[in-house]
Amino acid sequence: MLDIMNRRQPENSIELPYGPVISVMLAVPDATAAAQWYTQALGATELWNMGGVVGLTVESAPFFLGEPANNGWDTPATAGTRTVRVEVFVDDPDSFIARAVAAGADGSVDDIRDHEAPWGVHRQGGFTDPFGHLWLVGDRSPLGTYKPR
Repeated sequence: MLDIMNRRQPENSIELPYGPVISVMLAVPDATAAAQWYTQALGATELWNMGGVVGLTVESAPFFLGEPANNGWDTPATAGTRTVRVEVFVDDPDSFIARAVAAGADGSVDDIRDHEAPWGVHRQGGFTDPFGHLWLVGDRSPLGTYKPR
């Protein structure tokens, strides 16, 4: 049995919280160029870059970029449709979306607005990045538990 609790991390690594981390890998035609865009548009920090695959984080939330190589997945442009919908929950969705749009994202896909939800008001909007991925960005309200009324 692998003892992950006693594994030593490399000195130059970032300590991650224990437990599962669910993330996405977005298919892009040029991972390095896409990483530059996400750094500018979302304030992402590059964790590592292996050329065709890049690890990024936005405020400790990891995500990855990869260049498909005939291995069962593809970019939205090649597939002819969106291949993923990325959901992001932040304190200020208006600013997050505005930054992405200022960097070239298409903000017309879902205007930011207040939505009625079982737990109250949820502020959310979205954009499509230059690589064809749909991002919906909202406040943190859906991350808690609630009891039906």
